[in-house]
Amino acid sequence: MFGKRAEGPVPPKPRPAKPAAPRPAPKAEAPPKAAPPKVAPPKPKAPPKPVAVEPNHSDAYFQTKTTIFNALIDTIDLSQLAQLDMESAAEEIRDIVNEIISIKGLQMSISEQEALLQDICNDVLGYGPLEPLLARDDIADIMVNGANRTFIEVDGKIQLTNVRFRDNAQLMNICQRIVSQVGRRVDEASPICDARLPDGSRVNVIAPPLSIDGAALTIRKFKKDKLTINNLVEFGSISPEGAKVLGIVGSCRINTLISGGTGSGKTTLLNCMTSFIEEDERVITCEDAAELQLQQPHVVRLETRPPNLEGQGEITMRDLVKNCLRMRPERIIVGEVRGPEAFDLLQAMNTGHDGSMGTLHANSPREALSRLESMITMGGLGLPSRTIREMIVGSVDVVIQAARLRDGSRRITHITEVLGTEGDTIITQDLFVYDMNGEDEDGKILGRHKSTGIARPGFWDRARYYGRHGDLAEALDAAAE
Repeated sequence: MFGKRAEGPVPPKPRPAKPAAPRPAPKAEAPPKAAPPKVAPPKPKAPPKPVAVEPNHSDAYFQTKTTIFNALIDTIDLSQLAQLDMESAAEEIRDIVNEIISIKGLQMSISEQEALLQDICNDVLGYGPLEPLLARDDIADIMVNGANRTFIEVDGKIQLTNVRFRDNAQLMNICQRIVSQVGRRVDEASPICDARLPDGSRVNVIAPPLSIDGAALTIRKFKKDKLTINNLVEFGSISPEGAKVLGIVGSCRINTLISGGTGSGKTTLLNCMTSFIEEDERVITCEDAAELQLQQPHVVRLETRPPNLEGQGEITMRDLVKNCLRMRPERIIVGEVRGPEAFDLLQAMNTGHDGSMGTLHANSPREALSRLESMITMGGLGLPSRTIREMIVGSVDVVIQAARLRDGSRRITHITEVLGTEGDTIITQDLFVYDMNGEDEDGKILGRHKSTGIARPGFWDRARYYGRHGDLAEALDAAAE
């Protein structure tokens, strides 16, 4: 009915074969990453070679010197030696040292023996190894870091020297000898001391236990020949026109603040400015350590005093400034304004002591005025900021900014006058600025002082009162060309 049944199972129909999936192409191997270039570590700089200030001596020389020095101290009568003048005492020491050398049978050359005699005379009568450094007029600073490392500053650059002390005890004895000359003391009980040398050079000592590696002695040397404003012109610190303006500021009794960083020449500039003070004016100076070198005949020098062992008897800068107001001064010169005495100085400036001067640490004229405000606030007087700013504006007429540039040179970078206030801001204007143009092949900075074009500064009327307005106009016109 349905036809014949097929015999056996019907074979399945063949399925079409699926095309084979293409194999992914093998990934190309990435090139190996290059190793980062190795940066060679910086080669350690060779330590600076000491500058030979004195002949290099061997350790045997120092041992011999110690032996002879100890024998000298056992032999000599120091009380009798103190009654002799310097030359006679030196001759006495030389005779005794020669006798000790012969008794001990020491073999020394003539040059070594002469150097030994001079060293021992310096140790007993002077400042020991510091004597050759103090004798050089080209050194500005001497920095002793313990018995074996002494640095000097020459032409604005710091150099290591070969000067060394016998030991830390000798260094400490010399420090005590220096400070005792001005009635001060340095030891473990009072390890910090400010003092001065007979020539006015500033001295700071910080002793153990505060200074770990032995006493640290710093001497800011003064030149034997007093610098004048003409010397500053020769050095390029100020232009001739700027120097003329500074002379007018000093002679016309204009209240002046000298600002600058450490080692920028503030005290030197203050000394130059005081040279314009008339000889018939009574000048009173107030300093922590008397170092100003005024040439006028009528000068009273005052100096602060640290507390004694019981912590009593301290006389601060503020005490001096307050007291000098009762001494009928015509000008008050404050060596450095550091604290609340700023308030008393401003009071003196605007109560009839025109032409007063002072220095402070700051990096710009505007920062100097801000620091002045901060120091008055530190005094705890409770005055509002606006009142303090008005007092500053009514007292300070001119701010002179000194700076030490990176090549070691010192420049007066701003002569700025204080005009008044606008709201809560003190208004200033620059009369002269130092414009840096680059540097030469030797690394010396090139630049020039230029006028900002102000024809009539704020102290014009004061200059006219003293008959110097013609010179002022001439200097400003010459600088503007």
